[in-house]
Amino acid sequence: MTKPQGIAVLGATGSVGCSTLDVIARHPERYRVVALSGHRQLDKLFEQASRFRPDYLVVADADAAAQLALRLEQAGLPGEVLHGPQALEEIVRLPEVDAVMAAIVGAAGLPSALAAAGAGKRILLANKESLVVAGRLFMDAVRRSGAGLLPVDSEHSAIFQSLPADYAGQPALAGIRKIILTASGGPFRGKSAAELLDVTPADACRHPNWSMGRKISVDSASLMNKGLEVIEAHWLFGVPPEQIEVVVHPQSVIHSMVQYRDGSVIAQLGSPDMRTPIACALAWPERIDAGVEPLDFFSLSSLSFEKPDLANFPCLRLAFDALAMGGDAPAVLNAANEVAVDAFLNGRLRFVDIPKVVSETLSGVDLAASASLDALLARDEDARRFARGRVAAC
Repeated sequence: MTKPQGIAVLGATGSVGCSTLDVIARHPERYRVVALSGHRQLDKLFEQASRFRPDYLVVADADAAAQLALRLEQAGLPGEVLHGPQALEEIVRLPEVDAVMAAIVGAAGLPSALAAAGAGKRILLANKESLVVAGRLFMDAVRRSGAGLLPVDSEHSAIFQSLPADYAGQPALAGIRKIILTASGGPFRGKSAAELLDVTPADACRHPNWSMGRKISVDSASLMNKGLEVIEAHWLFGVPPEQIEVVVHPQSVIHSMVQYRDGSVIAQLGSPDMRTPIACALAWPERIDAGVEPLDFFSLSSLSFEKPDLANFPCLRLAFDALAMGGDAPAVLNAANEVAVDAFLNGRLRFVDIPKVVSETLSGVDLAASASLDALLARDEDARRFARGRVAAC
């Protein structure tokens, strides 16, 4: 019998992490949970530890670690509790970890994902910021170590599945004309600038199709999420920005497409459920049950497509601009957006001012390319400091 793969799930208590564990639970003969991280959601992490009995758990700080360790001891459960960013990097390097689900939200997930890349692990990448912030550094680490890299974002998984099996990051040789990323349009699709003035965080987090965390829900509402995906696609597939197109597809049935030189368009379709791309990444090139209902074509309404509204949702345009600027511009874009979204979610910034903060930060911070992770993280902090000042001025 084949030994189960050892899996570390970073960001286990988030929506992607929970979906990952749901898929893993359906295949106990194939996968063993070696490590889980959960930052500060101790109740949920304890429940997951009770079910999956990992060897290691990682939380934010020493106080949280002490609380969780006591609960595990009282319940008679195994698991060494570690804390802090360094612990995340340690667990992904463990020899018993074969694959790492990188699902920590935001730039905070970059160091551990980069450590997994450097260790040559199979990386299931749900943390798009790893490529947005450090695309060149990350891909160089993957190439040097021979790590496996499998996208988990539904759009990038769809592209991955629509490319030739031997695709090697050379679109011209593969006959690719363009990559087409689909976007639902989010909860504010079709709204005017005036209608966006007073939207609330609750409004922005009410996504019509997907169940996601608060930050990514706001990014979906502003179309910044799609912009970040454009940057991620550029690095994942070696496609220049002029060969990447975004199409609004409100039904979220077609998850993305590849258009070829001969006129063919190959697309991946499915229900809007993250367990599908997660299962695809976990088992590739095999296919396993993900617990997702098959797509019923007879129940579908018409499939529609629209151009994105860049006038009222300029974050998508800003992402293309940052990619064209090069250097650290994508990292600065991401940092400013994280600050602006956090301010919006906490009632300190209007939704319509998110792109303003991002644009002003791109104009106000040095964008020269950083040569190391430390330099890149310093640039990230500079951008956050500048963006916080712009939030205060709004």
